[in-house]
Amino acid sequence: MITQIYSIQTVQEALDCVAAGADYIGVAAATYMHLPAEVNLEVGQEIFAAIGNQAKKVALTVADSPEPIYRVIEQLKPDVIHVCGNQFYATPEFAQTVRQLHKGLEVLQAIPVTGPEAILQAEHYARFCDTIILDSVDPKIAGIGAAGIVHDWAVSAEICRRLEKLGCNVILAGGLGPENVAEAIRQVRPWGVDSFTKTSTKLADGSSRKDPALVRLFIERAKETAKELGI
Repeated sequence: MITQIYSIQTVQEALDCVAAGADYIGVAAATYMHLPAEVNLEVGQEIFAAIGNQAKKVALTVADSPEPIYRVIEQLKPDVIHVCGNQFYATPEFAQTVRQLHKGLEVLQAIPVTGPEAILQAEHYARFCDTIILDSVDPKIAGIGAAGIVHDWAVSAEICRRLEKLGCNVILAGGLGPENVAEAIRQVRPWGVDSFTKTSTKLADGSSRKDPALVRLFIERAKETAKELGI
């Protein structure tokens, strides 16, 4: 069971997440779509340099075309590129191009779990992406994710069953935190779990920062539950 923690905004947050045992650490990279916790490319470079090889580095992008995503890859050189825009989804050609831009790069495509239609959609992208992330949607937020709400885990569980046969990993996201990650894993049995809003603390100005204690508890409960289930 891998754990993925979003959205890191400072080097110290990244180091705190590494110390808590996060396997994947995500940054909302600058595609200028007013994302929650978005950072510019210079800050992203500093964060990824601090992480080094201690965790996989994930760059999340929300863009209406592939060109801004190519710039993020060229400057940040992440281990994983997380595509979660409302307009642009990965294509086989895009996946081939980004893997040429940065050797070993993995493509992570977000799927909005708004109903049963997500099942066929996930199966389609699983054929040329390395990993699928199943996420919730808030119409007020650009892109797929950062909604802070759960979706229908029965749909996600069916996707996990089908994509396992295709050899594609599945990360479950959407309103997961220490209080519900164990039950989510029991119901869905994903390859990994992701958290942003429920392991963050809101500040007075409306922004957020990671809460190291919540991150650690989220990871501990996820790992314990996966061990209990043998997954």
